[in-house]
Amino acid sequence: MDGLVLLPPIVAIGLALWTRQVYLSLLVGLWLGTTLLEGGDPLLGLRRLGDELVAVFADAGNTRVVMFCLLVGGLIALVQASGGVQGFIAWAQRRGWGTSRRGAELLAWLVGLVIFVESNITSLAVGAVGRPFFDRLRLPREKLAFYCDATSAPVCMMIPLNGWGAYVLGLLAAQGISDGAVRLLAEGLLYNVFSWLTILFALLVAWTGWGFGPMRAAERRAATTGQLLRPDAQPLVAEEIAGLKPVEGAPCRASDFLIPLGVMVGMIFVGLWVTGEGNLMAGSGSTAVFWAVSTAVAVAMALYALPRPLRGGRPVLSLARSTTLVLRGMSGLVGVTVLVVLAFALGQVSRALEMGPYLVGLIDPNWPVWWLPALVFLVGCFVSFTLGSSWTTFAILIPVALPLAEGLGLPLPLMLGAVLSGGIFGDYASPLSDTTIISSMAAACDHIDHVNTQLPYALLLAGVSLVVYLGLGLAL
Repeated sequence: MDGLVLLPPIVAIGLALWTRQVYLSLLVGLWLGTTLLEGGDPLLGLRRLGDELVAVFADAGNTRVVMFCLLVGGLIALVQASGGVQGFIAWAQRRGWGTSRRGAELLAWLVGLVIFVESNITSLAVGAVGRPFFDRLRLPREKLAFYCDATSAPVCMMIPLNGWGAYVLGLLAAQGISDGAVRLLAEGLLYNVFSWLTILFALLVAWTGWGFGPMRAAERRAATTGQLLRPDAQPLVAEEIAGLKPVEGAPCRASDFLIPLGVMVGMIFVGLWVTGEGNLMAGSGSTAVFWAVSTAVAVAMALYALPRPLRGGRPVLSLARSTTLVLRGMSGLVGVTVLVVLAFALGQVSRALEMGPYLVGLIDPNWPVWWLPALVFLVGCFVSFTLGSSWTTFAILIPVALPLAEGLGLPLPLMLGAVLSGGIFGDYASPLSDTTIISSMAAACDHIDHVNTQLPYALLLAGVSLVVYLGLGLAL
């Protein structure tokens, strides 16, 4: 099939950006891929499409991510209805936090930098903390989604005391690099140019307010009209959930927001420690996030059911009311859950078509050595953008890039950094990436609007990264 294997993700992404119909676009790309797998028969491809959607749930990790997405809706509904969000806003503003544009954006960036244990939890925490301030200051939801995304995968890879670091170390061990694997990863992170640039660029934007392209247009829209979302936008969190008002007589205490959020973040460490049998870096990220959100929901329900003296001994929310809110919140996130399932299925089909190995096979080791780091970065960008997965990109390129570097006398850390940068690009920018989808959800933003406003920034940073890798290659 040769180049035809590239069509399914390219068609899906292109259609989504053009039509803004992300669900139908993913279905079309998925059908095209299954049709190719069935030898070009569209009817057999349609049957296999259903099988691929069901097969998503055969992977326990995928299923846990789907459950995580649903439970997040329940958690959002609970902390909104309890008055915890409003209490946190008042508490933070008394301390001078988030009272200005710069303060709100720096707060979002800092939260993303501090919570580095898991990319999806990072996005969720940034969205939960930042959205009330962004909404009050009439900053667009697209801008908040940008911070959710820019501080998730890039930060988790640059501070690899988590499942990301363990995964890359496992891939290095599979290449026979065990004794010096930690040192190689540490040195490789110095060459992870795209992650460095993304984190620093987000800080620059937060500090200066600078921007361009669709993001600047979104900021003007929000500032002049008060519209936090584009007219006709379809946020991944239903507005009746994102804008849920506190129940009558809610105490509006910051602790009702901070305790569930703190439990969620803390349970990530517990989950990684338990699943890693005492080693945080060997733990399962998908299991940890599922446990974290599940525990946070349970703690929130119990917390709000406690008698409150200021309410005459009555709880903020009865267990029956909390259960209703959790189900209501979960229903508000059905859209994002379907989107995640479609993205996972398209990734499965692209891997079955062996798209990554096809692209890697185009690399000729006889090409000039000086531009191979830049070429590996470019291939990584394309693979991760079309698959929507940095981890899959790492698994495809590390077994090729490192032996290639050894054979040609190139520095291993430089080639590893190029692979990591290419993988992070797609995780950050692709509409198929679960990190990008969760960032849209965390900010209660239209997914395609998030991609469209962020993509020019991502392409700018990728272009600068490419120049840096060309310069590093010439300097060898």
